[in-house]
Amino acid sequence: MDNKTIAKTIKLYAQLMELHGENPFRTKAIAATAFKLDKLPFVITSQAIGELSEVPGIGQSTAQKVASLLATGSFPELDTLLAATPEGILEMLSIKGLGPKKIAVIWRSLGIESTGELYYACNENRLIEAKGFGLKTQEEIKRAIEFSIANKGWFLYANAEKLAEDVMVSLREWLPSGRKIAYTGDFRRKCEVLESVDLIAEASISELTAAVARIGTLAIETLSDALPLLAKNDAGLTFRFFPVDPNSFSHQLLVTTGSDNHLRQLDELLAAHRLPDFDSEAAIYGSLGLQYIEPELREGTNEITLASRDSLPKLISYADLRGTLHNHSTYSDGVNTLEEMAQYCRDELRMEYLGICDHSKAAVYAKGLTIERVHQQWAEIDALNARLAPFRIFKGIESDILGDGSLDYPDEILAGFDLVVASIHSNLKMDAEKATTRLVKAIENPYTTILGHPTGRLLLSRSGYSIDYQRIIDACAAHGVVIEINANPLRLDLDWRWHRYAVEKGVLLSINPDAHRNSGFHDMQYGVNVARKGGVTAESCLNSFSVDAIAEYFKQRKKSH
Repeated sequence: MDNKTIAKTIKLYAQLMELHGENPFRTKAIAATAFKLDKLPFVITSQAIGELSEVPGIGQSTAQKVASLLATGSFPELDTLLAATPEGILEMLSIKGLGPKKIAVIWRSLGIESTGELYYACNENRLIEAKGFGLKTQEEIKRAIEFSIANKGWFLYANAEKLAEDVMVSLREWLPSGRKIAYTGDFRRKCEVLESVDLIAEASISELTAAVARIGTLAIETLSDALPLLAKNDAGLTFRFFPVDPNSFSHQLLVTTGSDNHLRQLDELLAAHRLPDFDSEAAIYGSLGLQYIEPELREGTNEITLASRDSLPKLISYADLRGTLHNHSTYSDGVNTLEEMAQYCRDELRMEYLGICDHSKAAVYAKGLTIERVHQQWAEIDALNARLAPFRIFKGIESDILGDGSLDYPDEILAGFDLVVASIHSNLKMDAEKATTRLVKAIENPYTTILGHPTGRLLLSRSGYSIDYQRIIDACAAHGVVIEINANPLRLDLDWRWHRYAVEKGVLLSINPDAHRNSGFHDMQYGVNVARKGGVTAESCLNSFSVDAIAEYFKQRKKSH
């Protein structure tokens, strides 16, 4: 260990002391010691411990800790605090603008134990309710987390999308007019997380390099004439540019779009022949006896087999959505009122209905609705429906699945809702058997309409609890329960790799934004993206039903109770 590493470790010890509420005077003294260790004019070695103990402000006790660090890499007091601190809380200490005091509030008051949960809480507007936090602080923390994630080299599709659009606009401006340009690779396939945004352009390498050099937000990172041309923006997102000849644009677009597995299956079909050049991807696929395969499907599952049989699904589009389900208003942890959300859906989004599903009473952290407030909301919904017709608000709730799999309202209250989204928000550290059993019990509840974000995952930060996907989907099929595709870009849960199995079993899926503000409704597009990757059609999606059809669906579900 060098001086800087020793100082950082002692600083961590001081941070953990503050986090766990130890003596504030001693905590400050340890923090001051860490600063002194970093500024020492000599190298700290085991032979220098005696000299170290005589430095003002350090002393014998700290010198002994340093000796232990040099010998073993730690010391007992630090080990004790580390053992009492969740790994996710330790990760938070590296986030700019988050000190131990704020982290202690986040941990103890809000029950948040990971950076991913914290980022999601910022999206849900929950931090402003905590002592010492406000909207400005919440937004600063959100930006700091995004920066931290970007430094690890991965981006959510949703975060990369706007950056990609800006680059595309600039590239069109600086390349000669009329040149073909297209997204390709993982970005074109709309993969939920990305390491780069890839673009293909009808240009020479010199033309492309000159154009990219004029894009002020990018810095070129590759040497001259290297392919692909690499550039990075201030946020740390890598862009890869592929120059191609005009006569082979469609060929190269197809080759650079498909996953490795998709291309390998095409190679097997070609049997050592070269992929032909035509003026469109559809023509290339057609020459191989295949239907056109949408980019989102080119993942190397069974899309080529289906395309050879002319049996690819007609993928759902955003235009197929008629309404939005699973959303939160100011009754719980949302930003907009129920009326504001309804009017936005009707007037701005041209939707036919809104399913309001505020948090249930167990979600105290999110102002979960007491039974009294449930009745208040129902009364407001009745009044709004009378005024906004034919637009309709459906009475829903996001009911917490408790530890034993039960829902957190009595049956007589659950029976009054049009729809119940059953979700897990607590006790996430479960093995696959326990998590699956818990979910199956909730699915078997006759009042459960939709299974919400089935694994609780948060992309790039929390994998979610393990489940037996097949058993869960089979249970939903048996009990007529819809499975949510939570469209929040952090979740996108149910994973698209299981959509096709659900559809084959006759299970309806629902693309739900889980919106906590009006802008959150637009996340449904990200849900559509992954639904398309999973081969979902409009017929298999609950909220592609018209208002009359979905009202009848909810009515029949309630009759079956």
